[in-house]
Amino acid sequence: MTEQSITYEGSCHCGAVRFRFSGQPITEAMRCNCSICRRKNAIMSREYYPPDRFELLCGVDALSTYRFAPHMVSHYFCKHCGIYPFHDPVEKAEQGYRVNLGCVDEIDPHELPLRVFDGRDSWRYLN
Repeated sequence: MTEQSITYEGSCHCGAVRFRFSGQPITEAMRCNCSICRRKNAIMSREYYPPDRFELLCGVDALSTYRFAPHMVSHYFCKHCGIYPFHDPVEKAEQGYRVNLGCVDEIDPHELPLRVFDGRDSWRYLN
């Protein structure tokens, strides 16, 4: 990591799932318009954090996974409070995790510039 690397911590609502990740300062966010992202209305990190920069601190037993057709992404959620803290691509696990910024302690995702990703039709950014 560069000198500007920041370590962030986050959790689900009840605290059963806690995680830590590091990277460049988060200055913008992403929202996706696919069917599941529209429904959970999460504001996510634009960056995927690779496994060497992402650590699940606790809660592996509290996590459940949801995959819908075509089973490209594992959407993790807490079995106790239902919150979605992160997801990863099924076939590219080395790519890492995209984080729900609403679960990150130091960030108010509503204050960040937001890019919209077209996960419904074209798999590209719309703005």
